[in-house]
Amino acid sequence: MDALELTPARVRELGARLRNLLELRGEPVGVRLLHAGAERPAEAKTLVQHRYCQAVMRARRGEDVLLDAAGISCPAAAAAFGFRPLPAGLASGQGLIGFGIVADAEVGRRIFEQMPKLELGTLEALHVFPLSAARYVPDVIVVEDEVETLMWIVLAYMHATGGKRVESSTAVLQAVCADSTLTPHLEHRLNFGYGCYGCRDATDIERNETVLGMPGDVLPAVVEHLEVLRQKAMPASRSKRALAGLEGRARRGSNAP
Repeated sequence: MDALELTPARVRELGARLRNLLELRGEPVGVRLLHAGAERPAEAKTLVQHRYCQAVMRARRGEDVLLDAAGISCPAAAAAFGFRPLPAGLASGQGLIGFGIVADAEVGRRIFEQMPKLELGTLEALHVFPLSAARYVPDVIVVEDEVETLMWIVLAYMHATGGKRVESSTAVLQAVCADSTLTPHLEHRLNFGYGCYGCRDATDIERNETVLGMPGDVLPAVVEHLEVLRQKAMPASRSKRALAGLEGRARRGSNAP
């Protein structure tokens, strides 16, 4: 399906199917990057003193929220979205030494040097909302859940892109802002990682959960193939019949195939 065929109503329908097919614990989240001069949605609540990953957490719980330069509290995410410059302490790498993340400031400096980012002043705000309540077509979709659950989204995305292997880019920092929102937006592809220091401290993400992001216009194709996976591949994999067979042979003392 062409992205131009997506409407808010279609997004709501597909968002509900995505959540039901994967039995997601929370809402799949839509993100709109509102460029300078864009009109702000009146229905969205403007957040104050929130990290971007916390805004996504609130949308995953069903809230329609807006985060701008005045409201965003994470300096790294603020720099990634072009709201304000990266503080010198982080840019030098010394800040990551203070957090106990790196032992060498040069490593920290390189991490931030390679950070995906927008030019200063590019965005007016970030509109973050549950797909089930979408009134707009999202630029990016962010999904958080258990690793095995998100695996099926990646497999469905591979089908949507003709079987091309999916590459991942992460610094294990900024997993929600840089990895799951900016990279899919800037490179127009799915990206996934293992979560990060920041979001695991600031949100309710569990130790066995992670997050991925994908361009909004791939949603129809991803959901379509998830329907196929749900029919046979998902239940077969989750049944662990092959493991049960191995353990059964072990109990019988046989190495026969």
